[in-house]
Amino acid sequence: KALQKLPVRYFDSHPTGEIMSRFTNDVDNIDVMLSNSLTSIVSGVISLVGTFIFMLTTSVWLTLITILFLPLLLFAAGTIAKNSSKYYSAQQSAIGAVNGYIEETISGQKVVKVFNHEDECIDEMNILNEDLRDKQEKAQFWGGVTGPIMHNISLISYAVTLGVGGILIVLTGFTPGELTVFANYSKQFAMPINQLSQQVSTFFAALAGAERVFNVMDENPEDPDAEDAITDHIEGHVIMKDVTFGYNPDKIVLKNISLYAKPGHKIAFVGSTGAGKTTITNLLNRFYDIAEGEITIDGKPLKSFSRDHLRKNIAMVLQDTHLFTGTVMENIRYGRLDATDEEVIAAAKTASAHSFIMRLENGYDTVLTGDGANLSQGQRQLLNIARAALSKAPILVLDEATSSVDTRTERHIERGMDRLMKDRTTFVIAHRLSTVRNSNA
Repeated sequence: KALQKLPVRYFDSHPTGEIMSRFTNDVDNIDVMLSNSLTSIVSGVISLVGTFIFMLTTSVWLTLITILFLPLLLFAAGTIAKNSSKYYSAQQSAIGAVNGYIEETISGQKVVKVFNHEDECIDEMNILNEDLRDKQEKAQFWGGVTGPIMHNISLISYAVTLGVGGILIVLTGFTPGELTVFANYSKQFAMPINQLSQQVSTFFAALAGAERVFNVMDENPEDPDAEDAITDHIEGHVIMKDVTFGYNPDKIVLKNISLYAKPGHKIAFVGSTGAGKTTITNLLNRFYDIAEGEITIDGKPLKSFSRDHLRKNIAMVLQDTHLFTGTVMENIRYGRLDATDEEVIAAAKTASAHSFIMRLENGYDTVLTGDGANLSQGQRQLLNIARAALSKAPILVLDEATSSVDTRTERHIERGMDRLMKDRTTFVIAHRLSTVRNSNA
């Protein structure tokens, strides 16, 4: 839930594999601690309290001797905890880095093989792996010394208690039987402490994992909508006036950009790579907020609209295609969940996707997995276009929508898109002049 509320800026600055590591490895560590260590902590605390009461009823003086060693136990535990938590946090961060690199390498495996970078990938993986091993060794060392140190302090406490008990037998009326009983209580008092110290590795790994998970949950979400946020019907009159924006304050991408578009208009953005074409569409969706200037829709400031309402009224075909695990029908219906099967098929025909879909093994019921790995790049793009065609959004954004299709298919799509864009405000980002030749501006 917290992840879905984070701004796009967060996902742009964090590798996917590193984020996934927080919700797999880190959560698994927390689960192990809760299912194993937590029960030991609860039973240990109950045992300590009960044993302490019995020790008091047997001998107050010997109980005080035992308690005198508690500060030493706490000091040792605190020192170890300070070092352990540092190295366990570093260990979890290193695991995240390894997972991020693995995810990146697997998703880009074709590029790796095309450029013969297998050996370089292995070398980089070895560097990350050695860093992880070094941090794991330090974390396991501090986790491993906890048990022996705590156990030896408990033995010293036990020996001193027995020595003082012997003196009490000689000088007072304390009996050997009472000393034997107290000695058993003393052992039982130290037992939960020793048991907990043996699970310190699990405990600190869970703490480090919990810290990383809560760091994500504590990230600032997108600014909440105002209580009086607008949810009125959107016609599609878009005005940008002196818009200035930069992903970093010291590097401005757009400076004093102004434009006007109305329903039926097709506005084209053509320019060199990195000129800020896609950035303009990111601002329209409020994935990022502008630094200066003003953007209005139907004469109302962009920020006055509810984000959900705004994004429901903007259909996008992104340069990077993404399909979800599910049928072809379900993937197209992602554009409008209440669409009928007939509307989905009509949208596929508009995008010139119907013919290739019908050639699939199960047609519209063909299950896609691995981001549509069994389809070509062009076919995946056609499904994305069909998804946008299905939407009734009055504003349409096409970010290199036909970059992955052949010229013949592009002409078919353009005819369908012309029908689709007839009453919509359309923003087109393209490198081919043929794609934008019918634009109004």
